[in-house]
Order: sequence, then structure tokens, then C-alpha cells
Amino acid sequence: MVRRVPSGRSLVALTSALWMGTIAASVPSLAQGTLRIAMTATDVPTTTGAPNNGFEGVRFMGFTAFDALVNWDLSSADKPADITPGLAESWEQSKTDLTKWVFKLRQGVKFHDGTPFNADALIWNLDRSFNKDAKQFDPQASAINRGRPTYIADGGYKKIDDYTVELTTTRPISYFPYVLTTIFHVSPAAFEKAGSWAEFAKAPVGTGPFIARNFKPRISIDLDKNKDYWDKNRIPKVDKVVLFPMPEANTRLAALRSGQVDWIEVPPPDAIAGLKGAGFSVVTNSYPHVWPWVLNTLKEESPFRDVKVRQAINYCVDRDGLVTLLAGTAEPSVGFFKKTDPRFGNPKNAYKFDPAMSKKLLAEAGYGPNKPVKAKIMISTSGSGQMLPLPMNEFLQQSMKQCGFDISFEVVEWGTVLVNLRSVPTAPVAANSDALNISLVSSDVSMIVRWFYGANSTPAGSNWGHWKNPEFDATITKMESAASKDEFDRSVVKLHEMLVDEAPWLWVVHDANPRAMTKGVQGFISAQSWFQDLTRVSISK
Repeated sequence: MVRRVPSGRSLVALTSALWMGTIAASVPSLAQGTLRIAMTATDVPTTTGAPNNGFEGVRFMGFTAFDALVNWDLSSADKPADITPGLAESWEQSKTDLTKWVFKLRQGVKFHDGTPFNADALIWNLDRSFNKDAKQFDPQASAINRGRPTYIADGGYKKIDDYTVELTTTRPISYFPYVLTTIFHVSPAAFEKAGSWAEFAKAPVGTGPFIARNFKPRISIDLDKNKDYWDKNRIPKVDKVVLFPMPEANTRLAALRSGQVDWIEVPPPDAIAGLKGAGFSVVTNSYPHVWPWVLNTLKEESPFRDVKVRQAINYCVDRDGLVTLLAGTAEPSVGFFKKTDPRFGNPKNAYKFDPAMSKKLLAEAGYGPNKPVKAKIMISTSGSGQMLPLPMNEFLQQSMKQCGFDISFEVVEWGTVLVNLRSVPTAPVAANSDALNISLVSSDVSMIVRWFYGANSTPAGSNWGHWKNPEFDATITKMESAASKDEFDRSVVKLHEMLVDEAPWLWVVHDANPRAMTKGVQGFISAQSWFQDLTRVSISK
């Protein structure tokens, strides 16, 4: 059985009551051009331009109110999203020194307070995260931005002229622009006026297509249309978006059915048929999202230090049954990338639900009927991209018994999972867990490096499981300084084949990104990305 944490459930229940009361009270005053969205987050993501709550925070409080040097092109549902110029209109890697990049900044961009975005503003924002001696240094933003590796060297940024900057990386990084997509930029003048990040959070100022206003912690935040946005093709079609944090799926469902919101993230799978029958739209699409268990290979007693045990548990997942449980809102996962992806390669192991193979591998590792594999997994009650963690993990727990796995859970709030992800897996916050269930991004090769490169082990990086493989790391080095696209692509395939066969994670499913909305929501494009473009959406009541 799952061990639940009373304090977390009490907090969720209390917050649910606050949401429902606040939403009901505010509905009559909302204009026709207002889109109301229920997130899975437990709180409004940080409003200072360094959003927390994982990539759901970036989705709703990153690319809405702010911009990065490099943005994501979210205009298509037919192909995986790729990067596009943002506050930088172009960039180029030096041919003589592969650690140096020159970025040409977009001219004419203004922050919401009317002050200009330029090289000085960019340097000021980088100092916020990477210069502890700067007046504006923000420990929380620094932790978030450093936690998503940027590979910017110490002092590795300088102004060349008002609209040109040079960035220097710690080593040659062929995919460097991809890692700049979540560093957002805010108005230095607005911070000086506010005097602190706590005050700035009450009235944040970025350059984005929406302006954040009326911030109510744990309740809601308004995103007002920025009619002067620099990209005239992305001026919002709605006047306002109101975001409500609602971590409980049934609370979101009730809010949608009762007309208190127009759009919910992750509807309960067993409610999807009923929603469609009642005239609601349920939108899904393939996107770069993997829902795994990150296996702890640092803890001395962890069974997952043995590759045979890691492979065995991957042969003991009834992925098709889990997809059925989720009403088709997921796809089976047998690797970091999807099996149809050209980068998947041809690994030696082709994982499927095969208890006999699982038992055979466990026997080779010294386990059997009288010695099951005992492992504790840290899971959350909800959170960014976590889908439905309690029933999904209970399903895995039951199905794994027939192979010889005795699984227990440490159930915590989403915030604890994020703290754990940034910590050493033997730290007290890990609660002696043998794995961590957290959904993670699989959009591009920068994410392979982020999650699996040996030098990126926590707390310096995001490799929570501390899995290390010298051949894998050497292939990363070769890929990062590849002289041709063919060499780069071959290295990526080799990396992925090793990830499948070495199995540092339990591959479970890829999320299909479900959301439900009223028929009044028009123009939404379900991009194959963790992020979505709200500027294209219109609403009619």
C-alpha cells in the first residue's frame, strides 16, 4: 500500500477550498476575453522571471510574461518543437574557439515598464544568477538556472556593443542555444524601484506577450495582454489569462464542469469519455516527455547499482496495461526517446512485459523467490507533468510483484521532489529512497547530457541517480565537439543505445499531454513540447 503524508493531504484540501471559493467569487467580474486555466501545480509559479514548479511553471509563468534569448517555436502540432530566435535575433559559434558564442540582440524591444532591453540589461540579468557579488543576485533564481545546466563559464559573458554580447562556455557545447531557453530576462529598472525580489514578485516586469498582475499566492495570477509586444504575430488574442493552481485532478474536473474554468491540465483518464460526451474538447499529442523512475546507483544498499536488476525491472513493466489505465493518454516508453525516433538506434535490449526474462536476470543477480528485490521509491501526490502518480505507481507496484520486486513508496509533496532532484540521492531529503519518480524532458540532446552525464551528478547538475559510465561520457565529449552533422548524429544514437541497455532509469511511459477545455476555447495548437503558446488562443463564452 502507498504510505500517504497527512500534512500534505491536509494542505491540498485546505488549498482546494480556497481555490473554489476564490474562483466562484471572481467569475461574475471576468470579461468575455478572459481565459481561465487550472494548472496541476500546488502554487502559482514564482513570478520573478525564474519560475519554479518545474517545466509547468516555465509553461505558464515563463514564456507568457518573459522572453529568453532563445525561444521555442510552438506554432505546429505536426512535428517536435525546435528553437527560434527570441531576444537574440541570431547567434554564431566561433570557428577558432568552440567555447565562444556571439549573440546579436534584437533591437527595439522594451520591457513592460518602457525601458529598453539591450546588452546592459542582459549582463545585469546574467549577474542575477551567476555573480554572487551583484546587488541583484537572487539565490533562488541562481539555484533554478544553475540546476538546468547552462555551461556558462565563470565571468563568461561580456558586452561587445549595445546589441552584441559574447558568451563563453566551460567546454565546447554544440547545442548551447538550447540551454538558454529557460533563462528569462526582467527589467533592471523595475527591480531597482522594487528594492528586493520579494517586492518585484508582486509586480513583475518582463518583455513577454503577457503582463503579470494581481498575484495572489496559492490562489491565482492574472496575465494581461501586452498590446505592444515586440513580435506583432504573437500579440495575444485574449485580453487576459487567469491561472489557478489545482493539484488534485478531481478538483480541476469539477471546476471545468461547473464553468469556473475554461481549461484544465491533465483531466482524470476515467472522466475523458464523459467530458467528450458533454461537449468538452480533450486534446492530446505526442511530445518529448518521459515518465520514469530515476534509479539510485549511489546508495550502497540500492539494488539498482546492479545493471541486471535495472534491466530486470525494465522487463517487468506492463506498459500496455498502464496506457489502458490512462485511457490512451500515454505511450509505452522503452527508452529516453520514442521507438519511432531515428535517434533511438538499435539497442541490445527490447523491453516488454516479460516476467520470465525479468526473473532470469534477477536470478543471475542473486535474487529469487526467497529473496525479493526490496526498493523504496519516492513519489509525489501531484506536480508538473507528473500525470497521475498515485494510481500509476500503485499499478506498477502490483504488477512487479509477479517478477520478484517488493516495492514500497515514500509519498511527498511536489516541492519535496524538486528539492530532492537537486540533492545528492543519499541526502536526508531522499528518505533512503532507491529511486525517484519524476517526469522529465526528452526534447533534445542537451537533456541527455543534463540527466546522464557523469559530471552533471547532483548537486552540481541534474543526474540525480549518479549513474556514471566512462564510455558514455567520452561519447558526449565527442558529440559536443563534432566536426560534422553525421558525426554528431552517430554519437547521439550511440548515447541512446547505451541508455537503453544500461538502464539508469526505469522506462515507463511517454505522456500524451492531455488537457480538457470548453468548446469556447479556439485556436489552441497542441505543440509537441512541454511549452504551449497561449497567444494564439481565443475564447468565447
